[in-house]
Amino acid sequence: MSQRALGRLMTKLTKENLWIYVVKLLMERPMYGYEIAKEIKERFNIDITNVGVYVVLYKMERDGLVETFMSDGSKMYKLRPETVELWLRARDFISLILKEVFNCGVSCGSR
Repeated sequence: MSQRALGRLMTKLTKENLWIYVVKLLMERPMYGYEIAKEIKERFNIDITNVGVYVVLYKMERDGLVETFMSDGSKMYKLRPETVELWLRARDFISLILKEVFNCGVSCGSR
């Protein structure tokens, strides 16, 4: 039996939607890009390159999800206030899928 379908799903929910993990981390505090990459690997067990994380951060900055500022000569990332609302909408969407497709009674605090 082929595991390709499961592998594609796992990639879609992790690497291809890395922004949800970045937002989760930045909700705790502003961080340097290398810190974000390290935390994603350690806390969420996602095998991603540092370059991959920086590509996502660049896109998030371009799309207005994060702001940057300099600290000790390095760029730090912090969330824009409206980004948390978008993250909550993503959370609600994922919760709905779990409920409707997998019959999981997961409620993450839908509004």
